[in-house]
Amino acid sequence: MSDDRAGRHEPAEEFRRQRSQPLPPERSPRSGRVTVPSAATRRRRTGLLVMSALSALVLIASGTSWALTGWMSGALNRFDVFGGLSEDDRPEQTGGLTFLVIGSDNRDEMSEEAQEELSVGSTPGQRSDSMMLVRLNHDRDHVTVVGIPRDLWVEIPGQGPDKINAAYAHGGPQLAVRTVESVTDVRVDHYVEVDFNGFVDVVDALGGIEVCLPEAIHDPKAHLDMEAGTHRVDGTEALAFARTRATSRGDLDRIERQQQVLSAMLDQAMSTETLSDPAKLTDFLDSALSSVTVDQGLDTGTINELAYQMRDLDMGEVTFTQVPIADMEYWTPRGDVAVLWDEPAARELFAAVRADRTIGGPSEEARSEPELRPGDIRVQVFNGIGTAGLGAQLDADLAAAGFQVSSPAQNWSSLDVATTQVRHGADDADAAEYVAGMIPGSRTVEDTALDGELQIVIGFDYTAFEAPQTADAAPAEEPSAQEDSGAVSTARENVCG
Repeated sequence: MSDDRAGRHEPAEEFRRQRSQPLPPERSPRSGRVTVPSAATRRRRTGLLVMSALSALVLIASGTSWALTGWMSGALNRFDVFGGLSEDDRPEQTGGLTFLVIGSDNRDEMSEEAQEELSVGSTPGQRSDSMMLVRLNHDRDHVTVVGIPRDLWVEIPGQGPDKINAAYAHGGPQLAVRTVESVTDVRVDHYVEVDFNGFVDVVDALGGIEVCLPEAIHDPKAHLDMEAGTHRVDGTEALAFARTRATSRGDLDRIERQQQVLSAMLDQAMSTETLSDPAKLTDFLDSALSSVTVDQGLDTGTINELAYQMRDLDMGEVTFTQVPIADMEYWTPRGDVAVLWDEPAARELFAAVRADRTIGGPSEEARSEPELRPGDIRVQVFNGIGTAGLGAQLDADLAAAGFQVSSPAQNWSSLDVATTQVRHGADDADAAEYVAGMIPGSRTVEDTALDGELQIVIGFDYTAFEAPQTADAAPAEEPSAQEDSGAVSTARENVCG
């Protein structure tokens, strides 16, 4: 990448963090006793979880008390992310809340010893090491986390084509938000950023986490040497595990490991041993929040409101996926390798995010229309051309396909029917269309005298009945781009064991 920065939007000086340092509740001079609520209360009310450096929410609010959430809010760094964005250029609001979560790899303030210990290198400047969209639906009972590969080749507003993580380097949080909104058409409501050191401290404050590997990873660059199986890792090891790309699918495997780490942190943060120990809980919150930067709109009142709304959120309602990929080895015009997404599949994914549809579930159309099955449809066959045995044969074919044949075939009132008819009552048009699709050339006819039963009148154009394929006989479908890029999973499924 060229060092010529003329015309580029460099991160502003004011992006340097200025944090307040309120005392945690149990150290408050106003009280001689610990004010953290009981474990049962905290576990019941644990709601919106703080953003981790790698993926999404691990613990932003417990919703336990104004004292605790006030301290948490004061411990967060804040930056005016949205102040310079034009509303005319932004996607419309759709009811849910979307967080852009950035894992920042700014090494400028890290010592050489820390850079060596964490195996993060010494490249100067700021960039986003990981990026995810976290969607909290309108009903506040489901969270969708979409991983965005850092090397995704996109158009960065005002900068031209580049890898998506370069947006942060060019223009800080504001340009990162503008870029993500422009390529996904999903409005970003809140911004959360966590740095390397913060992530390590959070995992260590939790007492480590469990991760599991289907195959061994040996990455000398990341100082990572792990055999297949389940491992208990500390913060430094967890960071290496989440950042390595020394596997066959590179960045896509990396995103899946980040999702696994986030789920493990979420599980550990919500465990009884963390919540029942005030000192451990405070250390965890202090570590988590001291390295987090959020937008100015994520104030104490907003945190409390979200915590209350999400107090019953279950780990099974946190869904992970990642952007569908078309090309993992796209050679850019400047001669390096980037990632191209599958645009049609990506548009479909982000349309589902905007509409708060469950990722990996049925489409809105499929959910609104009940599936038709042969066993739910009653039919009566009539022979409209007089050919002996034709009606009985169609009876047998229908029965073999699973339809309810109400009585043996009969002759129609006339034997000169030209076109095969599927006759139906006012409420059975869909069923008639379904059956007509199995008889080439047939047409549907509404008959108000019918109710709950179809009549098939065989005409001279009748050639065959094409039975629907059963689930067992259906040909295997090619995996979709989304399936190729990474399976949809929940936080509960990502936890080892």
